[in-house]
Amino acid sequence: MSLDAEIFSRLSRIVGKDRVHTDSLQRETYGQDWTRFYEPEPCAVVFPEDTGQVSRIVKLANEVGLALVPSGGRTGLSGGAVAANGELVVSFDRMNRILDFDDIDQSVVVQAGVVTQAVQEYAKDKGLYYPVDFASSGSSQIGGNIATNAGGIKVLRYGLTRDWIIGLTVVTGTGDILNLNRGLVKNATGYDLRHLFIGSEGTLGLITEATIGLTRDPGDLSVLLLAVPEMTDVISVLKVFRSAVTVTAFEFFSQQALQHVMAHSGLSAPFEVPSAYYVLVECEEGVDDVLDVFTECGEQGWVVDGLISQSVQQNLDFWKYREYISESITPFTPYKNDISVRVSQVPAFLKSVEDEVKSQYADFEVVWFGHIGDGNLHLNILKPETWSIVDFKQRCEEVSERILGIVAGFNGSISAEHGVGLLKRDQLRFTRSEEEIAVMRSLKQVFDPNNVMNPGKLIPD
Repeated sequence: MSLDAEIFSRLSRIVGKDRVHTDSLQRETYGQDWTRFYEPEPCAVVFPEDTGQVSRIVKLANEVGLALVPSGGRTGLSGGAVAANGELVVSFDRMNRILDFDDIDQSVVVQAGVVTQAVQEYAKDKGLYYPVDFASSGSSQIGGNIATNAGGIKVLRYGLTRDWIIGLTVVTGTGDILNLNRGLVKNATGYDLRHLFIGSEGTLGLITEATIGLTRDPGDLSVLLLAVPEMTDVISVLKVFRSAVTVTAFEFFSQQALQHVMAHSGLSAPFEVPSAYYVLVECEEGVDDVLDVFTECGEQGWVVDGLISQSVQQNLDFWKYREYISESITPFTPYKNDISVRVSQVPAFLKSVEDEVKSQYADFEVVWFGHIGDGNLHLNILKPETWSIVDFKQRCEEVSERILGIVAGFNGSISAEHGVGLLKRDQLRFTRSEEEIAVMRSLKQVFDPNNVMNPGKLIPD
């Protein structure tokens, strides 16, 4: 779909002619995220460099009836950054500056296009720590993290992105600029609009700047890689570790996930004898303290083998087994269920889902992994080579209705951290009541009355 010449001219006057791209390669690149179930078809890609330009773009979109799709690092897994219907993609690649730092407040102000890892490294250079972390931190952008309230591997200790955003600058669906909370710790002046935009997936407005809180650097951490025979044992291991040491991450993955990582990366098997499940534990305490807990787990039979890191490099090497999972299964076009329940319910929930999966996905390979310390499980169904994407997606959606029915029965969430986007939009009813969805529609109307902000995402029609 082509961009109207007059609109192209007006966009060019806002950002510069060389910052409006209409060629097919750019449109395809910026019109999609990591999901591969939709064909990107934006009319153009525009690259603003400050909040003022974003505001002018939004006002123009309202005037001419042009839908907008925000684009950050495009690492999303729910289709939230997909432009498949002639929308204009607003890329934040050029809005990548760190604007301010305050060592008293322990905060940093960044533009939305700053890459997550850049914030982590900047904090470290200042003797501080930004704890929100995940496998895509080297390419995801802060604006996208905020728009999806990204979680990741440190939620157990440090919480979600939401917990570290102490100020936001946003452009609403009408083009108004809001400066929200302004970095204050205490601010009891009514509705905290900041939290409406965190997790809104670009449906209310575009996040352009953020004030991010930082914390002390925990220093060198201890990492253990454990072989665990049963899922109920995983929860037992979590309980005993949390009672004895400060756990910063508690991840699990299946033998199938490990096999894909080894085939993809060339890593060798960590243990001589395979196990059904593996747990990766990261703690603030030293080797002597975690060794006592590890010994107890072994004596109880919850752990049948294990490794404790002896250096920072070993820490990194152990994490590769977990962090390489997503990229190792990406070539198989996985259909992802990013689901969560209360931690205490995980074993019963997993058994219920596994029983359903075995009966419905007998011809598919299923890969489990996740942040089990916070109740978040990733169920990945891999596409058989001979299946078309269309047929595979349709089949997965049919069975997902049954799986998400189980999620609803446990009062869980259909999307723990990936967002809803396009992929899960029509399944929102499993997590949100009709009354809640009605309120969400009302909020959308308030901030974006002309529906130019990422239309068709998050909220069911």
